[in-house]
Amino acid sequence: MASHKITDNDFKRLYELMESKYGINLKQKRVLIEGRLSNTITQRGFNDFTSFLNMVFADRTGTEMIGLLNKLTTNHTFFMREEEHYKFMREVVLPYLEKVKADRRVYLWSAASSSGEEPYTNIMQLLEYFSGKTTMWNLSTLATDISQRVLDIAKVGVYSGESMKNLPETWKKKYFSPTPDGSFKVSPEVTKRVDFKTFNLMDKIPFRLYPFDLIFCRNVMIYFEMDVKVQLVNRLYEVTRPGGYLFIGHAESIPRDKTKFEYVKPAVYRRPLEEKT
Repeated sequence: MASHKITDNDFKRLYELMESKYGINLKQKRVLIEGRLSNTITQRGFNDFTSFLNMVFADRTGTEMIGLLNKLTTNHTFFMREEEHYKFMREVVLPYLEKVKADRRVYLWSAASSSGEEPYTNIMQLLEYFSGKTTMWNLSTLATDISQRVLDIAKVGVYSGESMKNLPETWKKKYFSPTPDGSFKVSPEVTKRVDFKTFNLMDKIPFRLYPFDLIFCRNVMIYFEMDVKVQLVNRLYEVTRPGGYLFIGHAESIPRDKTKFEYVKPAVYRRPLEEKT
């Protein structure tokens, strides 16, 4: 297996760019960088990190940089990940929204949607809760990611049985159809309710349809410096409906003295119905 060492200069220019442009802190990730990129460098025909990074930084389309970002930050994802969130959603969030939403519209945001398992799980959860009433409710989710490549995978909506192991059998039969190669394709009833868009979480939130009733921003802030994390959470707060919720990863936390979100339980926060004066 190919192994390349990154020079101090290359390491510095890489982590400084990742932090300034994407808010990602890789200062302590030198070994991870070498491990995840060495094979790519060899496969792409480069002899060292310097020539490889020169190519990435010179690519004006941004495609190479996003590919690099995916290599360095990709998390394993699957349907119904962090099931405690879905239990809370089913037992607390959705009954609340059903009670207060006079417009009968539930709008979610999956803010780091990766290859689509999370937003599709969210829609299936909504369809199950509002079963028999879906014609009376507008149920949808925005799904964003910085990588167009993973969004393209999500839009196709074909997954392995392994990624679906946490889903109830009834959901698999109801919301998927088998494909000839043994995979499973998400049904149009689910996919039509998901709007995929590319978005860098460091940017101003441009979406016109907020506020959101529930935002999933899970397992992405683990890479962020504290000040970047706080700035992002505050931007999310501004586009969350009063009384709406924010779910973060269970390995993440938000300093309670630096956000207006109210702490509900581990990895669950809520925007108060009324601002504190």
